[in-house]
Amino acid sequence: MPDAPVRVGLFVTCLVDLFRPSVGFAAVKLLEEAGCTVEVPAAQTCCGQPAYNSGDKADTKAIARQVIDAFEGFDYVVVPSGSCGGMIKEHYTELFADEPAMFQRAQHLAKRTYELVSFLTDVRGMDRVHAHYDGVVTYHDACSGLRELGVKQQPRKLLAGIQGLTLKELPGAEVCCGFGGTFCIKYPEISERMAADKAADVARTGADTLLAGDMGCLLNMAGKLSRLGKTVRVRHVAEVLADMSGETPPIGAPATAEPR
Repeated sequence: MPDAPVRVGLFVTCLVDLFRPSVGFAAVKLLEEAGCTVEVPAAQTCCGQPAYNSGDKADTKAIARQVIDAFEGFDYVVVPSGSCGGMIKEHYTELFADEPAMFQRAQHLAKRTYELVSFLTDVRGMDRVHAHYDGVVTYHDACSGLRELGVKQQPRKLLAGIQGLTLKELPGAEVCCGFGGTFCIKYPEISERMAADKAADVARTGADTLLAGDMGCLLNMAGKLSRLGKTVRVRHVAEVLADMSGETPPIGAPATAEPR
């Protein structure tokens, strides 16, 4: 008998939903190519990270309960964001440490939750995608994906097999871009300097495209590069892996820009 299909719940994330829905569609395409059936629970909202980072534990717990309810019953929960994935996987159990029943549910969800590219490579064994991209790209390692979820080589492994793509490593690829959720609001001067340093590092690679796996980082870096007059295209790695980069303008580009 054939193996039963793997049932995946896609946690879309707020930034993807509101700013870059194409990343969600790219994630669905990649997951289906990896042999999964994908569902997007309508009841999902935020992962709770903004409230968590602001010290609002009560609202964070209320949001987390809703997420746990919405994603029960799936074999896996997949997130195209290291920061949201890290919130669910690493911090929900901390929130409910004093509630044994909810702690067990949060722990069960955490064990089934993966960042998108990590899931494709580490769980589904994907080592190649059918995609083409004409360009020289560089890759920024978003803090939460790197430090909380161990996402480092997985995107590079898949990018290496894309026809036409050349990867140039980014100096300081593991250094924060300055976004950091509420960090950029609490410490704007420091955040601005970090973003400027990151933009300079991107420019030094000579790459025409900047990729990452987290929309917060991508929006921050795209804004800074644009303000500096740089012509570097900025995209979520899922869009390139899914061969969908020609369907939408780069992140930060005017809506009327021609897709490239």
